[in-house]
Amino acid sequence: MRRPLIAFAALAVAALLFGATFVVVKDAVAATPPMRFVGWRFLLGALVLFAIRVPRGKKLWRDGTVAGLFLFAGYALQTQGLTTTSASNSGLITGLYVVLTPLMAALLARRRPRPLVIGGALLAFAGFAVLAVVDDLALSSGDAYTIGCAVAFAGHIVFLARTAHWHQVVPFTAVQLLVTAVLGLIASAVAEGTGVPAQDAWPAIAITGVVVSAGAFYLQVWSQTVIGPSRTAIILALEPGFAAGSGALFLGERLGARGLTGALLILAGIYVVLAGTGPEDDLERAAIGSPRDQLSALPQAES
Repeated sequence: MRRPLIAFAALAVAALLFGATFVVVKDAVAATPPMRFVGWRFLLGALVLFAIRVPRGKKLWRDGTVAGLFLFAGYALQTQGLTTTSASNSGLITGLYVVLTPLMAALLARRRPRPLVIGGALLAFAGFAVLAVVDDLALSSGDAYTIGCAVAFAGHIVFLARTAHWHQVVPFTAVQLLVTAVLGLIASAVAEGTGVPAQDAWPAIAITGVVVSAGAFYLQVWSQTVIGPSRTAIILALEPGFAAGSGALFLGERLGARGLTGALLILAGIYVVLAGTGPEDDLERAAIGSPRDQLSALPQAES
């Protein structure tokens, strides 16, 4: 009985760290270019995990590389978005990956989503419209990047539904972080020029690289192997609330009546979707591959 309790506690800590990280990244990208931050952050996290266990095997590197492509897309879009949107908006919109995942999984499995999933999705996207779409029906570039981030994280989850159970957590995670780091550094060299992060950004790189990218990410993946994806998703769905709370506490961000309404609709939609997702094997059936595949990583995102 103690092992599940430890997993729940670990996930709660991970959700808190993921939510608070939006504030850290928001400050960091004001001091250093976003892709440079992504590259160095994940390089540091990858080095920590490589020091624990070196990844070996073609299959691990192949699956880790593909998963890393999704992970890079998610974090690159999220970090770029944070240059022009608030930490609160970023956290809330990123949370839409919980809504998008069962929809994407159902699409790949060629089956109709459950009614509660559809209803929750409509509720969450109504909240997104209230939160992010202004009076002239325009969407800020930062919010647009962040909705792309949510799509990428949902794709990451669905891909992990097929592959994560074949690999040990630490080396599989290490490959994904390394791929994200390499792509981030390449993107930075092309779009931002070569160089190292500004001195003011290094504390944020250390915190997000070691504590979050390596530490909290590991806690998340390990916990999911203990308690399963559905209960994991419920705990990690607290992340957007932690992000909005951290933005208010540390950055003085205020959502206002309209923003608060949108935030509540998004959070309500997320939990309606989780309630309607069904048994633990829903995403297993949706995963590409054998129906015997067991899901061991849901969801994958954060900040």
